Amino acid sequence: MEHYAGLDVCLKEISICVVDGDGKTIAHGACPADPEGVAGWFRTRSLTPNRIVHESGMLSIWLQRGLAALGLPATCIDARKAHKALSARLNKSDAADAEGLAQLARTGWFTPVHIRSEDADRLRALVGARERLIRLRKDLEEHIRGVLKTFGIRMTGIAQGRQRQAFRDQLAAAGETDPVLRVIADGFITAHATLCEAADDLDKSVKKKAKAHPVARRLMTIPGIGPVNALSFIALIDDPNRFSRTSDVGAFLGLTPKRHQSGEVDWSGRVSKYGDGAMRGLLFEAASCLIRQVKRFSPLKSRAVRLAGRRGFRKAAVATARKIAVLMLTLWKNETDYQWTKEATA
Repeated sequence: MEHYAGLDVCLKEISICVVDGDGKTIAHGACPADPEGVAGWFRTRSLTPNRIVHESGMLSIWLQRGLAALGLPATCIDARKAHKALSARLNKSDAADAEGLAQLARTGWFTPVHIRSEDADRLRALVGARERLIRLRKDLEEHIRGVLKTFGIRMTGIAQGRQRQAFRDQLAAAGETDPVLRVIADGFITAHATLCEAADDLDKSVKKKAKAHPVARRLMTIPGIGPVNALSFIALIDDPNRFSRTSDVGAFLGLTPKRHQSGEVDWSGRVSKYGDGAMRGLLFEAASCLIRQVKRFSPLKSRAVRLAGRRGFRKAAVATARKIAVLMLTLWKNETDYQWTKEATA
């Protein structure tokens, strides 16, 4: 007899429910939140489910890899779509959610989620760590600027040279004017120098990784695409064959308009903004750089500039970001570089 299992995952334990082909509950219970615990739970009850589903979440990647390594037929499903079905139940509990997931496993009414490889997660962690340190550095600088303005001290703009030493020099000078500011400056100068040094080290690591990565080097031939954009795209997509059509990557990144159609009503709205917001922001920055800063013309820049003249900069940047994403996936699949032309007019 065929059996189907649903796992409702929490940080400490996992609620499990197993149903048969007719939807009747065969077993239910809980186990520790780890792959070995799930495998042991099935083993003690002599159950071999044909399909096991669990929702995407904080532990889903680790759990999916562990269950797959143990030979269990586990599938990670889209939590947003699973929520639509689970919310129809009157009572909300872990056991009820596990039973609902088991029924979804039985009917096949779910959307599988792609689990990235460990190499992709390493790239994502590297780029994310760099971004986090830069954000912490900016937060520290903005806090100091705001504090000093209270005392009438306005810090001037600073460059990236010598790891933003000019900022620390101005802060040290401000500390000489007041004993309290001196105490603040002593602590923040050390913290700022540490953040700048760590961010610079990670930035060099990102550039070195992109230079050594064959796909990243190929993607960086596109105007406006740098090491961070390339590595972030590779880490997010992981497998280019996930998309049967390269144009689908635009919807995956939330760069296509929403549509609502019902009877005589049919309208398209703004872009959906589904998917990874950080990658969408990087693509928008790349498109903005292409339109405003890249001097050399190409078919991509010509199209973007013409669109900006007709529809405005923001709409042109969003459309160009979608075009760049499709182009990046195309070059990745075809294993080719971006071909520049001698086109000189917009």
